[in-house]
Amino acid sequence: MSCTAERKQGRRSAEDAEKTKCKIMGVAAQLFCEQGFDRVSLRTISEQAGVSHSLIRHHFGSKEKIWQSISDSLHVFMEGYRDRLMEELGDDLPANEYLYHFSTRMLALMLVQPAPIQLIADAVRQTDSTLVDYFINSTDAMQNFFLDLADKHNAQFPDNTINIFEFKWQMMLYSHGAASLTPFMQEIWWEEGTTDADRLVAHWRMFESYAASHLAIATDKRLTPKRTEELVIMDALFDCSEMRPE
Repeated sequence: MSCTAERKQGRRSAEDAEKTKCKIMGVAAQLFCEQGFDRVSLRTISEQAGVSHSLIRHHFGSKEKIWQSISDSLHVFMEGYRDRLMEELGDDLPANEYLYHFSTRMLALMLVQPAPIQLIADAVRQTDSTLVDYFINSTDAMQNFFLDLADKHNAQFPDNTINIFEFKWQMMLYSHGAASLTPFMQEIWWEEGTTDADRLVAHWRMFESYAASHLAIATDKRLTPKRTEELVIMDALFDCSEMRPE
């Protein structure tokens, strides 16, 4: 076999291995969201992914390593999505409006695609804190970004400073509430003709009101979507079936 043919075969083998790993991670992510980490075994993942148990061991070694790989992929996605959103927002908005748009649109993303918050919430429920510690220890880049946004806002509006950690906490509460308490949303917004999409927007508006109030956003500058998808960069959504952004 020629060197060229060997290189091509090597690239194909590497590509095939990467596709297999992505498929395993996608199946595992869905199972973790649906059943919880503790209830999912490597054998269940192998059966659902259509690969051998030994192949999963070869690529990842353990169920925990699969979860960590999923976590790494989520961080890469979130940072890429952040960059896309920054491009859309541009550089001309005042600091309060920038933080308002960024936070409300990031929440819309988490409402449209709840898998990340479901995975993290399940990790928090584990007796062993290994998973959630791993996730938190990988958040420095996004953490620093939010701190920078808050610093810019507080410097520009010294009479109306904000605590960015409380702001992030509110985002987490609203994203997790929609993901874990969905049936109760039907009882809160029960009017005839109200759809699940309507309920999701109503839920989003509660955080939007909080953000607009704390950031002193003028009425004519506030967002008024009919669907949360209007605020999401849909072509950048995370594809859980392949565990990488499209």
